[in-house]
Amino acid sequence: MTDRFAKERDAYIKSHPKSQALHQRALKLFPAFGATHVARMWDPFSPYIERADGSHSWDVDGHEYIEYGCGHGGMILGHNHPDIVAAITDQLTKGTHFSASHPYEVEWAEIIQSMIPCAEFIEAFASGQEANIMAVRVARAVTGRKKILRFYENFHGWSDELSYLPSPGLIDPNVTQIRMNDIEALERELATEEYAIVFTEGGGAHMGGQIPWEDDVIGAVGPLAKKHGTVWLLDEVVTGFRDGPDGWGGVMGLDPDLKTLGKIVAGGLAQGVLVGKKKIMSIITPKMDGSPCIMHSGTWNALPLICRAGIAAMKLLQDGSVAKKVNESGAYLRNKINTAMKEKGINWRVYGRSVLQIYFGPIDFEPENDALPPTKDEAKIVGAGLEKNKIGIYLLQRGIQTVLGRMFILNIAHSKEDLDKTADALFDSVIAAQQDGILGELPSGDTGLWDLKKKN
Repeated sequence: MTDRFAKERDAYIKSHPKSQALHQRALKLFPAFGATHVARMWDPFSPYIERADGSHSWDVDGHEYIEYGCGHGGMILGHNHPDIVAAITDQLTKGTHFSASHPYEVEWAEIIQSMIPCAEFIEAFASGQEANIMAVRVARAVTGRKKILRFYENFHGWSDELSYLPSPGLIDPNVTQIRMNDIEALERELATEEYAIVFTEGGGAHMGGQIPWEDDVIGAVGPLAKKHGTVWLLDEVVTGFRDGPDGWGGVMGLDPDLKTLGKIVAGGLAQGVLVGKKKIMSIITPKMDGSPCIMHSGTWNALPLICRAGIAAMKLLQDGSVAKKVNESGAYLRNKINTAMKEKGINWRVYGRSVLQIYFGPIDFEPENDALPPTKDEAKIVGAGLEKNKIGIYLLQRGIQTVLGRMFILNIAHSKEDLDKTADALFDSVIAAQQDGILGELPSGDTGLWDLKKKN
């Protein structure tokens, strides 16, 4: 840590005394440096947020931020959307859990089914990860196979057979991981006809596309899986409804056997959904002749409270106008930031659609579509994490809350004023960080930023 960044860090600590006090208490409670999620571990500590509304949040020290965590992607409608609040408030007076079927689950599922072509059957869970776990069991039951094919960097949860490999404590004898966008490896593995299921993350790896899919590769997954008798799951826990009524897969014209959805489907509350074709999902249907089926229980499946929030959310998402607006905001912010960076010759870019990824490093090319990264080198794309985290502190001091300085997750409440302030704050943060000398050497050996004093 440079002395100059130490001053920035110290200024942050001094301006957040209540957050620091809570962090000290949390260190005695939670093993991940006091955090309850790996994406909330921040040096020196994350601001402790006590309320949010629309596109803004406020911490315990009274600081206001333009907020880009967006409920880890689930709050596409913004915080406290009046339709969601009204639905939840009304249901609270009627009961949160009936331990029985209720009309709201039917209405909720009907809307989902109307939007997603492969949703011939729908099953509810407490999280997107649980939906992915069930997908594995369903695929094994219908194929009679055990093995799982996954792609490096794609995230599907933290359970044994979904987690990144290697990781301490995992038991994963039936999992094979291959590199993204390696169509030869994909063909080779599926041709063994040993795999029950192949997982793909919607949009690409890490929150909808930090490492994007190449169109020809993702387009080949379905036909190859079908040819070799493997179930194909498209994980849209993040991208579901962000790109349109049928998510990213709908925009790309994909036809998966199974699809998983997460938080957005419940208005940002905790819920996951597995949808799929009847010929596969029917293994969950109890058989009158006593033949084998998967019995699925779950106390938190399709709670009335969740479904009421979900109905309100899905009605707003149904016509695609939300996806259109949030992607237009993403394009505006992306263009404003990248134009400024290019004009100053700075090797920072943002790319993506409604989840904007921050890239710091050598620019291998300027893509025609700046929704894509300026390199195909995965090591460069995921690198410079510490530098981005430090930029995150500069941004917090300028009133911008991000996910560890690594991405901006947008919702429809972000105004043009919000976006303009965000672009200015990022540009100012990068300039200040460069002048403070905090930006370390990149894996390529390129220091990334040019010397502003010489160029200006």
